[in-house]
Amino acid sequence: MLKIEHLTKKYSDKKAVDDLTLQIKSGEIYGFIGHNGAGKTTTLRSVVGIQQFDEGTITIDGHSIIDEPIVCKKMLAYIPDNPDLYEFMSGIQYLNFVADIYEVDSNLRAERIKKYADSLEISKDLAQPISAYSHGMKQKLAIVSAWLHDPKLIIMDEPFVGLDPKASHILKGMMREVCDNGGAIFFSTHVLEVAEKLCDKVAIIKAGKLIRMGSMEEVKGDDTLEEVFLELEGE
Repeated sequence: MLKIEHLTKKYSDKKAVDDLTLQIKSGEIYGFIGHNGAGKTTTLRSVVGIQQFDEGTITIDGHSIIDEPIVCKKMLAYIPDNPDLYEFMSGIQYLNFVADIYEVDSNLRAERIKKYADSLEISKDLAQPISAYSHGMKQKLAIVSAWLHDPKLIIMDEPFVGLDPKASHILKGMMREVCDNGGAIFFSTHVLEVAEKLCDKVAIIKAGKLIRMGSMEEVKGDDTLEEVFLELEGE
C-alpha cells in the first residue's frame, strides 16, 4: 500500500530524515515512534505530499506522490498533530466541504457523517462554529473528515493527543475496521502502551535514521515496547 524508499530530507546541512526505507502493507496498523525532532512529522508530511524531500521515492498503491499527487491524495487521508481547520465554518459545513472535495455523494456522506459523528459524540455540536470547539472536539471533527471518503491509507500524527479515553477507544476500533477492510494505517505516537497493544508493526526512528522495525513481537521480544524504546534511545 505505502512504500517509502531511501527517503532523505535535509534542512541546511542537517538530515531530518536519513535514507529511510519502510513498507506498509494493506491490513496493517503501523506505528512510527521516536522522540521529538527524530523525523516523524517530516516523514509523514512527505508521504502525504505537503513536504518536499531531497532524495528517494514514495509510492501509494504503486503511484508516485511526486508524479501523481492527485491520484495519491484521493486514496489517502491525513490528520496532522494539530488540525488546522477553517474556524469560520460550522462543523457540518466543514464536513460537507471535505466531502465535496472528494466528490462523496450526498447520501453516502450523510450516512458516514452520522455514523462517525454519533460514534465520537459530536453530532450535537456540528451546527456550532469550529472556533467554539475545544481541542478534543477539533480532533474528533478531523477524524470524521478523514474517514468520509473511505481512504485506502490513513496517515496520522499523534492522533490520540487531546482525546478522552472513550474517544481513544473508539478511534482504535475505527483504525482496526479500516485495516480489516483492506486499508492501512501509518501513525506516529508517543503513547507506547497504545502502540504496543494496537499495532501490527512498528518502526523506531532516531535522529532521522531508522534503528528498528518489524512486527511488534520482533521489535520488543520479551520486553515491553517502552523498555526497548528507552534502551535504543540511550545507545
